Amino acid sequence: MSIHFKKYPGWAIFSLAVNGLLLLAIAWLLLREYQLSVSSTLRSSTATAQLAKPQPTAQPQPELGVRHKLNYQQWVELLAHEAQAVSKQQPEDLTILAGDSLSLWFPPDLLPSQTTWLNQGISGETSAGLLNRLDLLDDTYPSVVFVMIGINDLIRGIQGDTIVANQRLTIRHLRRAHPQAQIVVQSILPHSAEQATWEGRDRLLSIPNTQIQEINQQLKKIAHREGAMYLELYPLFADTDGNLKTELSTDGLHLNQQGYQVWSYALQIFNQVLLDRE
Repeated sequence: MSIHFKKYPGWAIFSLAVNGLLLLAIAWLLLREYQLSVSSTLRSSTATAQLAKPQPTAQPQPELGVRHKLNYQQWVELLAHEAQAVSKQQPEDLTILAGDSLSLWFPPDLLPSQTTWLNQGISGETSAGLLNRLDLLDDTYPSVVFVMIGINDLIRGIQGDTIVANQRLTIRHLRRAHPQAQIVVQSILPHSAEQATWEGRDRLLSIPNTQIQEINQQLKKIAHREGAMYLELYPLFADTDGNLKTELSTDGLHLNQQGYQVWSYALQIFNQVLLDRE
């Protein structure tokens, strides 16, 4: 018996797909751990034989260059130039990452390669800050815009209702400026609570992860009401207590390489869901 999906709301079908995403992501993580275990065993089994061979002289590693820290306005100006350059090139399948440091530090080599990516993340960004600079993207023609914002609001003591209201306005602006694009609201990620080592740990401890989950539920509702999509990433990063898994983070707030691999895999599955809907 065939099922006609057109009888069901698009967001409902997508929610089912996201549930499938979670199962696939968990299976992927288990497979990755198994592959790492096998690789480690193979390296151990060949170590003795390698000791008998002459080893090449290690080459000195190049030193990292000086890292220049930009203030907020300098970041905005830099991202404005990048957006302007993209608007002139008008690449096909443009995808925008809009948000804070979590988006900013997304390793480019882990972003799905089928599209052109424009990273518009700024460290420390808030929902109001992102909303105020969205017009910098008005001349671009993205296929998809991913938004993740809100944790810095909570760290600064901004109420959840304000985050939700700003996200609603963000969705409306993006839908008006980019009617051809899919707007995707991503859930706010948890933090590692007592296990966090971030310099602002005390401020994190004042934000229960249950509060983040409640805000995410509101974000899901307004995304559906405003015609956007919602990508629930929280379960992929949370342990059994609802806190950010320490193995996915550098300090209990930001992500490490493995954390970005999880996010990357989620984006790949999500992109495939979008393709299947077309």
